[in-house]
Amino acid sequence: MKAAAIPFAIAALCCAAFLVSFLRDRRRLRNGFYLFFALLFLGVTFIALLASVSPEAAGFVAVGVILMIIPTVLALTVFLICNGITMLRREGRRLANVLSLLTGLGICALIVFNATVTQLAWEPLDIVRGILNGIVVYFSFLFVCFLLYSIVYGRIRTEKGVDFVVVLGSGLLDGHRVPPLLAGRLNRAKRVIDAEARRGREPMVVTSGGQGPDEDLPESHAMAGYLVENGLPRERILLEDRSRTTFENLTFSAEIMKQRKADYRCTVVTNNFHVLRAALIARRAKVNGQVIGSPTAWYFWPSATLREFVAILVDHKYKNLVFCGLIVLSQVSRAFS
Repeated sequence: MKAAAIPFAIAALCCAAFLVSFLRDRRRLRNGFYLFFALLFLGVTFIALLASVSPEAAGFVAVGVILMIIPTVLALTVFLICNGITMLRREGRRLANVLSLLTGLGICALIVFNATVTQLAWEPLDIVRGILNGIVVYFSFLFVCFLLYSIVYGRIRTEKGVDFVVVLGSGLLDGHRVPPLLAGRLNRAKRVIDAEARRGREPMVVTSGGQGPDEDLPESHAMAGYLVENGLPRERILLEDRSRTTFENLTFSAEIMKQRKADYRCTVVTNNFHVLRAALIARRAKVNGQVIGSPTAWYFWPSATLREFVAILVDHKYKNLVFCGLIVLSQVSRAFS
């Protein structure tokens, strides 16, 4: 029992930190780290408690968890490669569409590289292996925290009684048509509006999106037309047609909402893979509202999620460079010690 006290205390501390941070503002990336460590140390606590009752059973569980890593990594690699091929066939040859394929191939290359270095037993290559593995472990840890909290945040119900529903644009087909991805967002927004109507409220909709170089009209105008065709009165729709990025989407939409009502509350609608990053940006843009997601085709989700993760890494590039630099220094110093 004493062996379980320390990991349980750490788990309780992480749980408390998560709850406090979450209740203050759920749109924080740090919540994912608190949640990850809370679950990790709860798992350690379980194994420690099991060891106090049956050391053999605890050892079996611990070894089973470790052995599951290898088949899990292999299965993930095969899935990512297959998904990347599917993306290329259905969505075309763009960098954003090959992220899952590149990740799968990268895992394969890392496995081959580690095996080769082990056979060669050459110290300079061993240093490079240590650096690469350290960086991969670091980014894998970040991705697990990001993915875990993305799932949690995306499943939390938003507050009722909103004044506005903001729909983020995502590009048009043939310069003027609403694509399925964007239609999913608009349909989800319409369901929110209908749910609010049943409670006796009539929130306005803000369609947010400017005009791209290959588009015949601003995205927000095409989005408004889609909503009108699906039964929403035109006078319930406000247009934000200046934005080019998600940050501008939310910043300019906030200006429109504040002009209508200073103490507004809103719900922002995007796709499920984009929910957490949109929430982080909404916090930075000082938007008073939470983000919800619409469903995405299964084959599109892995690459899109990886793209969102990469975007968050870029947003925190200096911190990540510092951590990667520390990993490099630790491996080099170990080699010369």
